[in-house]
Amino acid sequence: MRTSLLRYGAAVVVACAATIVPAASASTPTLADPDISVTNTKAHLDQLQSIANANGGNRYTGRSGYKASIDWVKSKLDAAGYTTTVQSFSTSAGTSYNLIAEWPYGDPNHVVMQGAHLDSVSSGPGINDNGSGSAGILETALTYAKSGQTPKNRLRFGFWGAEELGLLGSKYYVNNLSSTERAKIAVYLNFDMIASPNPGYFVYDDNPAGNGARDDLTAYFTSKSIPWEYIDVQGRSDHAAFRSLGIPTAGTFTGAETTKTSAQASKWGGTAGRAFDPCYHSSCDTSTNLDLTALDRNIDAIGHMTWAYAVKDYGTTTPPPTGTNLLKNPGFESGAVDWTGTSGPITSSTSRPARTGSWKMWLGGNGSTSTESESQSVAIPSTATAPTLSYWLRSDTAETGSTVYDTMKVQVVSGTTTTTLATHSNVGTSTTYAQKTLDLSAYKGKTITVKFASTEDASLQTSFVVDDTSVTTG
Repeated sequence: MRTSLLRYGAAVVVACAATIVPAASASTPTLADPDISVTNTKAHLDQLQSIANANGGNRYTGRSGYKASIDWVKSKLDAAGYTTTVQSFSTSAGTSYNLIAEWPYGDPNHVVMQGAHLDSVSSGPGINDNGSGSAGILETALTYAKSGQTPKNRLRFGFWGAEELGLLGSKYYVNNLSSTERAKIAVYLNFDMIASPNPGYFVYDDNPAGNGARDDLTAYFTSKSIPWEYIDVQGRSDHAAFRSLGIPTAGTFTGAETTKTSAQASKWGGTAGRAFDPCYHSSCDTSTNLDLTALDRNIDAIGHMTWAYAVKDYGTTTPPPTGTNLLKNPGFESGAVDWTGTSGPITSSTSRPARTGSWKMWLGGNGSTSTESESQSVAIPSTATAPTLSYWLRSDTAETGSTVYDTMKVQVVSGTTTTTLATHSNVGTSTTYAQKTLDLSAYKGKTITVKFASTEDASLQTSFVVDDTSVTTG
């Protein structure tokens, strides 16, 4: 939680006076009311503490503890099947990173996003601020991946860097989204400090206009007989970057450096006249600086919002017209733009002709042991009728006989799974371009990576030249 001249206590509005009941008496979880494991979440926090212990006692931007935190969270999400992206950006304290994780199912035009900052201050490990929020959305993401739920909308989780330096990570993220991509984010939910040791139960109220997410959070707490208060967080956490673009935001918070009043202690328990988190921005913000009941209630609230908003009806997105090519720069005439992979295969060399224009993808042709690849991510609409991948291929080889020495594989990467849809080799080459078409029906509603990958042995070249690629919805 970023320090600000604004003090939370001045902006709190009492909004509910229900009596707290023990967590064990909460109703049985339903489809939109999962039980997110507090044991697992606490284990994540213990891991973040261990990372801090091994890296000078903190997880501050620009230092090894922060990068180790990013790497560890990424490994958990990768293993669960999320599509992850690490963004790096510069700060006054050194390089920082955002981690974006997307569940590759559901309508990519309606994104339900949650976030929490992963960095600590330099003076401590930052386990409540904000290991708690990060561990909470991490465990929710992992639980959703195992749940077997089928989302209507796309779920995305952001782990922000350099929040403590001025919300730099979340600002970098939204500022680097195109207007089209920004418009796809239906709601952003922020979780920053959700396990304070002298806790309150606060719901963000600084973007109330048309903000059903705020009301859904308060309704959830009320349904569990947990009293809550609205709080105007203003610019103190990462929701501010989204709010500034008009994206609906909401979130929960258990209090920082301000003092719990007698009325709040009567309502929530704890100690009046004491800060909600006496270790705020201090070295004592360790894995013992937590209220696990508050953590449990807040992660269940995160789970409730995730399950409910994954299937929320945001209307029907008009699918691309039949025949629209979903790939960018499909004929390579802009060079290597929009394609990722080995340097060199996308070329305008006249040694091998393009089918159309001057540029093409020329894989292989080295006559030595080598691997090359080019790939591009593409979202297949869930409304696609018969999605296909097509490409034109010509090939030539110096190999002879019927033994396969050199290959080019056409693959789809979905989550952690790579599937080979076609394999071309030195056997049966043809210098006449022929169109190949592959079925992508198994990937409706998913973001996939289309990959062309070649392997050559130690001698005698085989060239695979690809041009005029396309992914269409049918």
